[in-house]
Amino acid sequence: MATNAAGRKPETQLARVRRARKMNRILAETYPDAHCELDFTNPLELLVATILSAQCTDKRVNMVTPILFAKYPSVADYAAADRSEMEEIIRSTGFFRAKTNSIIGMAQAICERHGGEVPSRLRDLVKLPGVGRKTANVVLGNAFDVPGLTVDTHFQRLVRRFGWTDETDPVKIEHIVGELLPKREWTIFSHRVIWHGRRICHARRPACGVCPLAALCPSYGTGPMAAAEAAKLVRNGPFS
Repeated sequence: MATNAAGRKPETQLARVRRARKMNRILAETYPDAHCELDFTNPLELLVATILSAQCTDKRVNMVTPILFAKYPSVADYAAADRSEMEEIIRSTGFFRAKTNSIIGMAQAICERHGGEVPSRLRDLVKLPGVGRKTANVVLGNAFDVPGLTVDTHFQRLVRRFGWTDETDPVKIEHIVGELLPKREWTIFSHRVIWHGRRICHARRPACGVCPLAALCPSYGTGPMAAAEAAKLVRNGPFS
């Protein structure tokens, strides 16, 4: 077997599976309370909140959605919404005109194609305006208990740092990671990774020196390795 540039043998698929599953177990121990940080009580609310979360923090979305959910309690209400009123409510989430178009279009499509009920199949969700695979998997995993991997920016960054893939295409990443972990773990693993990305494995300066995955991560050393310095980078709160 050929060696890589660092003089080490390349990792076999079996070895990568074993390492990935061990990393998942460590993340489970580190973040036992990991969950979706968007507030919702039903599939429709989660679908709307996830659309709003694009280029916006969960914290900001959660500040907006109580007003939005109260004003539009059903799919039909969103479908018939006054555009300017909705834009004003969601303005602070950014890209509010595009998000309004997506939410109203999504609701109208659900009314026309699905009798006013949010569909519970990936192939139906991704055909709705403003709904891609990431959004669909968030809804499936957290509102319908259908396992799915949420390949957001945190997820993409971390699985590449973990050395699980070099891919940049979200769909390819989803399939590659899906082969490394049991399907039943997909949804909760997504939360664990997102929590880790928000709290320790930051984009610019990851807190490598206090990372529980350090011994298994080929990117160890990307950020400060001294524990005292790394500890200062840890964010204990959600939503970043």
